[in-house]
Amino acid sequence: MTIASGHKLPDATFKTRTEDGVTEITTEALTAGKKVVIFAVPGAFTPTCHARHLPSYLDKADQLKAKGIDTIACVAVNDVFVLDAWSKQQNAAGKVLMLSDGNATFTKAIGLDFDGSGFGLGTRSKRYSMLVEDGIVKELNIEDAPGVMEVSDAQTILDKL
Repeated sequence: MTIASGHKLPDATFKTRTEDGVTEITTEALTAGKKVVIFAVPGAFTPTCHARHLPSYLDKADQLKAKGIDTIACVAVNDVFVLDAWSKQQNAAGKVLMLSDGNATFTKAIGLDFDGSGFGLGTRSKRYSMLVEDGIVKELNIEDAPGVMEVSDAQTILDKL
């Protein structure tokens, strides 16, 4: 079953890389008492994700935070080291928190996984964005196909705040 507006996020643990090394963060710690934007990409460094999706959030990070967003987080079914390299290459530190869902545990739990084997990618996340308040999904925008970015960009979320 696919998650929907009004649903509580499932318990999950992501990996992220900090100056202290690889650490873990749970959905509870990420969202408890906070207003969070979570967006997911099929893969770091892939064309649409790299050229348009992540940059849309980097460009609008200050505006989102001015509207009361505590954290902007990017989820990808990539390992934590790939996401760290992508974050550094895109100068995302301090703007977007990169969350590795390396085994697609969270992605499968919310029903937003797809089989990217035809592209040599294996299991990946559909492209989406969601507004989460205190662990509850308030807004969910899911793209129709992996290369499409029409409703999951930062401006769409900004327009709904």
